[in-house]
Amino acid sequence: MTKTAKIAPPKAKKNPVKLEKHGDVRIDNYYWLRERDNPEVINYLEEENRYFEAQTTRYKTLEKRLFEELKARIKQEDESVPVYENGYYYQTKYFKGKEYPVYTRRKGQLDAPEEILFDVNQMASGYSYYKLTGIEVSPDNRYAVFGEDTTGRRQYVLKIKDLQTGKVLDVQIENTTGSAVWSNDNRYIFYTKKDPETLRAYQIYRHKFGEQPANDQLIYEETDEIFDVFVTKSKSNRYIYIASFSTLTTEYQYLDANNPEEKFKIFAPRQRGVEYNLFHRNDRFYILTNKDDAVNFKLMTTSVNQTNMEDWEEFIPHRPGVMLEDVDIFNDFILLQEREKGLNKLRVITGNTDFYLNFDEETYSVFSAYNPEMNTHKFRFIYNSMTTPSSVIEFDIDKHSQVVLKEQEIPDGQFDKNNYRSQRIWVPARDGVMVPVSMVWHKNTDLTKTNPLLLYGYGAYGITVDPGFSTNRLSLLDRGFIFAIAHIRGGEYLGRPWYEAGKLLKKKNTFNDFVDVAKYLIDKQYSSPEQLYAMGGSAGGLLMGAVINQAPELFNGVVAQVPFVDVVTTMLDETIPLTTGEYDEWGNPNDKRFYDYIKSYSPYDNVGAKPYPNLLVTTGLHDSQVQYWEPAKWVAKMRELKTDDRILLLHTDMDSGHGGASGRFKSLKDTARDFAFIINLKEQNS
Repeated sequence: MTKTAKIAPPKAKKNPVKLEKHGDVRIDNYYWLRERDNPEVINYLEEENRYFEAQTTRYKTLEKRLFEELKARIKQEDESVPVYENGYYYQTKYFKGKEYPVYTRRKGQLDAPEEILFDVNQMASGYSYYKLTGIEVSPDNRYAVFGEDTTGRRQYVLKIKDLQTGKVLDVQIENTTGSAVWSNDNRYIFYTKKDPETLRAYQIYRHKFGEQPANDQLIYEETDEIFDVFVTKSKSNRYIYIASFSTLTTEYQYLDANNPEEKFKIFAPRQRGVEYNLFHRNDRFYILTNKDDAVNFKLMTTSVNQTNMEDWEEFIPHRPGVMLEDVDIFNDFILLQEREKGLNKLRVITGNTDFYLNFDEETYSVFSAYNPEMNTHKFRFIYNSMTTPSSVIEFDIDKHSQVVLKEQEIPDGQFDKNNYRSQRIWVPARDGVMVPVSMVWHKNTDLTKTNPLLLYGYGAYGITVDPGFSTNRLSLLDRGFIFAIAHIRGGEYLGRPWYEAGKLLKKKNTFNDFVDVAKYLIDKQYSSPEQLYAMGGSAGGLLMGAVINQAPELFNGVVAQVPFVDVVTTMLDETIPLTTGEYDEWGNPNDKRFYDYIKSYSPYDNVGAKPYPNLLVTTGLHDSQVQYWEPAKWVAKMRELKTDDRILLLHTDMDSGHGGASGRFKSLKDTARDFAFIINLKEQNS
């Protein structure tokens, strides 16, 4: 049992609020914590932070040592592989001791004089949080539009910089997504605005270069609240797209980028349950879609003059066992990113050949890199595994040869691939379904029940946590930890059906899978309840909450990062960012069926009078995805009800949002904090 400092934990006041739906009454004693501007709320969060500091003082030396380890594995003087686009070679560079990147370019050739486009270190000066995003250079290469966020709430201010003079123009467009596209004549910028209350991206505006934002024209407004919108440009630069999307449905509009004052045309009207993504080459569109029950998606094509769904022709058919995840279009070939039995595959189709690239490791991650040029016979991809650092590789389709352009470098010989082992195992869930688990450990770690093991999971939105490389993870592996990723239902590791089996009224499969993986790892003596740990963030934080309500006895410690834990209340509140767009993921609790089901697993609603594992909960005051009050309320309720004396900590970053701290070193402090919590528990139980 973990010893704690002799200081009383914070005790939030109870102010009961009656919440009633479908005749069911819930009493929420901590509803008042959502009052962001209430000084009592801020005082409570700061009191929790002080308690966190007091409880972690005894292992601050470990935390600092971890931070220095993590920092030392970053090559401080580093630069990306140059990317050629529209006559320039673009690079991102990092300099010793600097938190943020420097964006540069060279005209025509790599030995041309270097232009500094953005030194983000200078731009971030004076801000506790700073994020630069969406850099888009005009077709004439003179200007760049970009987005700035200085709170972490993902409400970006759009600005324009004159790359010739280095001056930022007197144009500021508030409350955008941070991304924009140029018309081909350099005269117009199309961008997306957010609803100021819900933060839903819902409006597309056209800004005329040289005018003030007050004169911008509203081009499109998405009135269906379950849809968001974005604006983008085809790789061919021929079309500007407006895409409306929900969890289940997509609709594109398109406009000739040479004629920006014309009206957008609907590509194919939305049909509920039909998703599609659009690509262009020459006189044809290519459509990645699940149309006609193509659950794992297929590729179709049609003339630019015939875009209705009935005109689409099959190009790559649907295959039940193969997920078609993405497409990259070139003038003379097509690159497909597929997933079969959980593993990524790259497939090249030319006029007369069709082949796959070969990868040898048992578990790995590979995906297409940024390839902006279409008129080439080469493409770049990223490869890594749990034991292989990330590499940028260029493949020549004519020669069937490849060259490594850059491999992630870990300074001072701190990493030797031969010191680590990885494997993939398959775990039977309670309903007989086999759940894949990717694992990595140091070769000197004996696989016995005395091992500390950190089990990571997410399991939502069809997002796949691939088994990639992490320098941070080495601090655990070198201390004898096994690290495992449970590829549970709710993600798309085993294709779209794997996602469908972990959402809506099947959501509990996600939690059951994780619990069953944990039990299997204990039964097979990879670890024990005394040394098993779990971690997840956001929807993965919901996973942590549901799991420790179901089976708290399996874990010694859990880290829940920005956890989505007050599911019923949030999904009933349409003023909260993202709520209405989430109905297709979790269900709409205005429907009693979904209300009852969500309530049966919602972590906050199911906190009970029982012992819980040691727990670290993190949040950000400005979080736009999961509001800070969800984890704050959850911790307050657990403090009230839990029957053990194990440690329960809440840490609120008062300067950031969902993504945590900005900067490449500041963010490592969050990682060091989380790792130190787990390692300290491990050492106390050794």
